[in-house]
Amino acid sequence: MVVVDSCMKLKVFRSFIVSAGVLLLATAAAKLVSAGGNAHILQFPDPILVIPYRHVFWAVGGLELVIALICLFSNRTRLQAGLVAWLATSFVIYRLALYLSGYHGLCHCLGNLTDALRISPQAADTAMKIVLAYLLVGSYTTLFWLWRQKRKAPPSTPSTDATISTA
Repeated sequence: MVVVDSCMKLKVFRSFIVSAGVLLLATAAAKLVSAGGNAHILQFPDPILVIPYRHVFWAVGGLELVIALICLFSNRTRLQAGLVAWLATSFVIYRLALYLSGYHGLCHCLGNLTDALRISPQAADTAMKIVLAYLLVGSYTTLFWLWRQKRKAPPSTPSTDATISTA
């Protein structure tokens, strides 16, 4: 029964990793498409990083794309969850820095793609906060579960990572 429960949880966590990859692929595409555009905001500096939004979108969009591809095409669950946790934590720190700096405007996470899709900036900001919470909670839950599985494994059996890699 424990093995069945463990396999079921592994499938849930694998589903999370794939969904995280799809979400990151979508947000990366939005940033990269926006960065190639001619929206006026792309010329302005980001309030925290102090470089033009265009450069921020290229860099963050590229990073999200790489992590999305790792989530979608690798079998290394610990690496995938760790990268998603690192990225989500970085986004939380960035949003906290925005707030503490006195910036209370909306996040430009999707660039000007919200205009093309006719999505209000408020709706996009709320959606991105929900996505961020999902990535943060899901990745840390996955990492915690993997850590617990590794601690429970008897020393004579292969590690959980090896089992997950072949799944």
